[in-house]
Amino acid sequence: MKIAIGCDHGGINLKPTVVDAINELGYSIVDFGTHGSGSVDYPDFAYKVAKAVVSGEADKGVLICGTGIGISIAANKVRGIRCAHITDVFSAEMSAAHNNANIIALGGRITTPETAREIVNKFFTTEFEGGRHSKRVDKITQIETQENL
Repeated sequence: MKIAIGCDHGGINLKPTVVDAINELGYSIVDFGTHGSGSVDYPDFAYKVAKAVVSGEADKGVLICGTGIGISIAANKVRGIRCAHITDVFSAEMSAAHNNANIIALGGRITTPETAREIVNKFFTTEFEGGRHSKRVDKITQIETQENL
């Protein structure tokens, strides 16, 4: 599996932990930056990761900003993205199992490295359950399609 990753300056300190966790799962990484602590705009990185996922360049993605909120909002503006802002392991599991999320967003200023590692592991090892959840995810896609006409 190929995972796209991107962050702003608020997520740069958590990024190495996330990269290590992804590597430990045996997945490859497409890194869209940022690579330093200088102030940058999170929508730029959300867009790059989201486009990589919808184009098939990457299978899934991880985004990190200070809280995970702004970068998830930006990513969800790209048609086909279901980015879940995740702060705990249970939400990581449910975003994969019930929502078929294709990107998760973490907060570099609110998530500990230990929790981030657990979140990444749970998200990428949980399968979408389908069934009744497929109907709901399809409805999300219908809303997205109608709103973007």
